[in-house]
Amino acid sequence: MNVNPREGIEVQLEPAILVGVRLPGSRMDHRDPLGELRSLAETAGAKVVGELMQNRDAPSGRTYLGKGKVEELVAMTGSLGARVVIFDNELSPSQIQELEKEAKVKVIDRSELILDIFANRAATREAQLQVEIAQLEYTAPRLRAMWSHLGQVTGGSPVGVGTRGPGEQQLEIDRRIVQRRLVALRRELEEVQARKRREVAERRAEHFTVGIVGYTNAGKSTLFNALTRGGAFAADMLFATLMTRVERWNVGGANAVMLSDTVGFIRDLPHHLVASFRATLEDAIHAHALLIVVDASDREAPHQLETVTRVLDEIGADSQPRILLLNKVDRLASLPFDEAQSLRTLDEWRAIDPGAIAISAVTGEGLDGLRDRVRTLLTGAAARRTLRVPLSSGRLIDQIEKRCVVHERRYGEDFVEFEADIGDRQIAQFLPLGEPFLVDGEDPRPKRGGWGPGRRQAPHLVEDAPPEHSDDTAR
Repeated sequence: MNVNPREGIEVQLEPAILVGVRLPGSRMDHRDPLGELRSLAETAGAKVVGELMQNRDAPSGRTYLGKGKVEELVAMTGSLGARVVIFDNELSPSQIQELEKEAKVKVIDRSELILDIFANRAATREAQLQVEIAQLEYTAPRLRAMWSHLGQVTGGSPVGVGTRGPGEQQLEIDRRIVQRRLVALRRELEEVQARKRREVAERRAEHFTVGIVGYTNAGKSTLFNALTRGGAFAADMLFATLMTRVERWNVGGANAVMLSDTVGFIRDLPHHLVASFRATLEDAIHAHALLIVVDASDREAPHQLETVTRVLDEIGADSQPRILLLNKVDRLASLPFDEAQSLRTLDEWRAIDPGAIAISAVTGEGLDGLRDRVRTLLTGAAARRTLRVPLSSGRLIDQIEKRCVVHERRYGEDFVEFEADIGDRQIAQFLPLGEPFLVDGEDPRPKRGGWGPGRRQAPHLVEDAPPEHSDDTAR
């Protein structure tokens, strides 16, 4: 019985030939055009045995490659024993079909390869649902009526060439099965995502939240582990992180934020995955601030940053402050001269973004400056102010001592006055304690009476109700 090469798209342990067609305006690395595809293939578990490149003004409509290159590809698959051909370009179903007919091996494109990686790495139910939806939306038209699980659903008959009834009729049956499956998956995913959105909203209302974002393998998880108690999987591979992890990060004194590590971005990410994984990036979308990590030792870093900022804009994460982190600076001194010459220097980065911070998540270089920057965002612009607090408000006094720079303390009969550096966000964080206090003689709470300038009562004698606060007040 003939075995169809499209029976599944897994490439693990398979000898693979990489193919790329460089078109005008291509964003491929001119020095190593198939470098990223090679990393993706190795991440998926394939064994790269050969590579083929072609420069064209436009792809061939039938096979994407030119006729001569197709013949060269066929010869390579035979001589190298390849079982899969992986294109760095996105192919149409008919192009895949023609190439497989010529090469007699499985042919997949860049998007299918990324889907395969995501499918193998998905650990949570949400990620598994998102991947299956993306696979059905993207891959079903290319696989036609050749998926084994569709055969089982339609009666368990063997799935392969010559084992089915009239093709068009079977295609319609399979398409209806796919649509029913998509409806069920989307319904379940919406329930999971609704819970996730509530969790993110609650976390944002109760804490100052910071999201780590960046290109895949830029060092995000290593940074996350360096700043928190750790726990995120970190490895020198693409897409090491496929789920969001959130931990508390102490940014100085008693000031803490909730830090989230997110899935990495990549150029030409399948648009179905961008849509499906939007909920995975929910923490980044609604974070109070974003840390954009780039690998300063990678010559493609400027293009990678373009990809990250474009995706952030597309998903709506475009209103919060962004801090650019130039990671892996510890590697710069050990790079060969010619490779170092091809990099954008730290001074050039800072000329483009004066607020960029050079860091090493491995050695800890620059992390203290990063903490100071985030603490400033958390507390607001600090200014020297006078705080009057009842002596009976022990919790509030403790928070002021821990979170503020106190220059002077003056004690009265039943109050204490602090001369301290304090920001507006810190003041807002004190309000939920429900303990009255004055800032430069003014009551910082919503105007509901209270005790303010002109009131001579001691603060602790006022019988006001606890203050109200809006949902977006940082606590």
